[in-house]
Amino acid sequence: MHQVELGQGVFAFASAEQGFGHSNLGLVIDGDGLTMIDAGPTPEVAHRARREILELTAELELPIKRVVLTSSRIPFAGGSWAFWKAAFYGSEATSGQLDAPLNLDAIGRLLPEFAEAYHEEFETRPITHTIAENVWITPAAVAVPLPGESPMNLVVQVPQAGVVYTGALGAFGTTPLAFDGDPAAWADSLDQIAELGNTFVPGHGPPGGAGDLASLRDYLRACVEVDGDVGALPPGPWDTWTDRHFDAVNVERAARLARGDNDPPHAMFELLGLA
Repeated sequence: MHQVELGQGVFAFASAEQGFGHSNLGLVIDGDGLTMIDAGPTPEVAHRARREILELTAELELPIKRVVLTSSRIPFAGGSWAFWKAAFYGSEATSGQLDAPLNLDAIGRLLPEFAEAYHEEFETRPITHTIAENVWITPAAVAVPLPGESPMNLVVQVPQAGVVYTGALGAFGTTPLAFDGDPAAWADSLDQIAELGNTFVPGHGPPGGAGDLASLRDYLRACVEVDGDVGALPPGPWDTWTDRHFDAVNVERAARLARGDNDPPHAMFELLGLA
């Protein structure tokens, strides 16, 4: 992973590769310990990041005290057991989803590069602390619940550094996936996130600025505006993004929600080989 220092005690561990499965981790250093943002897609990735983090902070002799999961999705929670001693923070939606049984075959089809990691013994760490409103989780960091990628996600704001870890609500250069989220609400959340800082660490892709948030917002609004017709998506910055096979899922999901239908998109079942 590529280590990026964003401010005093504020770091991103960004994946060296682009794509939906290649997610980022964040680190905020406080006097009482280390706070991680997300846990990577697999235990191997998480253990590697953990070693890098403990090496970076060795002189401080601080424990990894808490992990904030921005989503229950495996790219963000798959490595959570590598930090088993930490407290885990997440939304009620994330907590409930992590408590549900895993479909390991479907996860492997969605993340084929890491499929070997999702074997019978694979599991994720449960949430220990749920967050339903803005709250200071450390002297430096605020957890902010916002909807979009799922019924409720978390972002982490570090006001003094002007940094926001968007986690699952951010995808720069990678097509997002909103199979049980809400593309319209997600776009609105991105407008709120833009007011929280000036440097944004996405769940996928390199750290960026307000322009990157705007491109993602415009894509999501385009998914809403085409009213179910994926072929009508206009050209835009997303033309060069990875994982454009998610377009059909996002467009169908937006159209279903506009009709008051909360069922998962049929395109998602097709993507997972379940239809």
